[in-house]
Amino acid sequence: MAMLPLYAPLMAALEESYELLKPWEARDPAAFLRAHAARVRAVVTTTSRGFAAPEFDAFPALEALACYGPYVTLLDLRRAGQRGVSVSCTPDSTAESVADLAMGMVVGIMRRLSEADRFVRSGQWPTQAFASGREVHGKRCGIVGFGRIGQELARRAAAFDMQVSYHGPRAKAGVAHRYVDDLQALARESDCLVIACALTPETRGMVNAAVLDALGPDGFLVNVARGAIVDEAALIDALAQRRIAGAALDVFADEPQVPAALRAMEQVLLAPHIGTSTRENRDERMRKLLANLRAHFAGERAPHPVPTDA
Repeated sequence: MAMLPLYAPLMAALEESYELLKPWEARDPAAFLRAHAARVRAVVTTTSRGFAAPEFDAFPALEALACYGPYVTLLDLRRAGQRGVSVSCTPDSTAESVADLAMGMVVGIMRRLSEADRFVRSGQWPTQAFASGREVHGKRCGIVGFGRIGQELARRAAAFDMQVSYHGPRAKAGVAHRYVDDLQALARESDCLVIACALTPETRGMVNAAVLDALGPDGFLVNVARGAIVDEAALIDALAQRRIAGAALDVFADEPQVPAALRAMEQVLLAPHIGTSTRENRDERMRKLLANLRAHFAGERAPHPVPTDA
């Protein structure tokens, strides 16, 4: 059974090999699950959807939980271990694709590309002049979080002749770019501040009103990490009052719900959490997920198992 609609080629491949249950297509999904749960042997979920402890109890015959994605933080591995359910995922390298999107968003928000698109589509060009964007080359790019995504982004920003500095829990050894240990200080000296760190208790709400005010009325915010790292109410307020120049957001606090205020603002570029959503990534994940399921039903160890907390 799939817990939600997935990549179309994956859905087709699953239907070729298995009886695939799709509760979201039922008139009453809850009743559908109650009617069919007892015969479900494998469940497919995703990194962002997860699978909680009560859901394990809803499927008495469950043998395998296959996650379409590399991260398993939203899977209850302790309950999986208690139930003897094998868990697998699809590990891959997403740093490059997320960094590509982040750099595209830097260019897009600073050059006002989404605004320019709307300007042309609305027919304003023949009668009005489009307001200029900002140069990207030579500007200062501050990166919050300097793991693989942050470092890949730094390479791309440097290719645009941007001056790169970064912030994180500690300085990285062997890194040529300058480390700034205070987030407000990094924001203050950045033309564009890019959020690329993990969501942790320490980073939740870290980009607050004080950080946004430090970024200032000529500064741009880009977030390709997790929505909850940014205080969304403070961001809306800063944008509405023009205390920052604009924002490009791939992630939100309550996805897929996006505040109407953000959707209404011209100086905001919005994307539906597509950092890793490339055909190449999805195809790789599909191959690995199908291999994991084939191995399980053949009585073999999945190629990409996830240890459970038995």
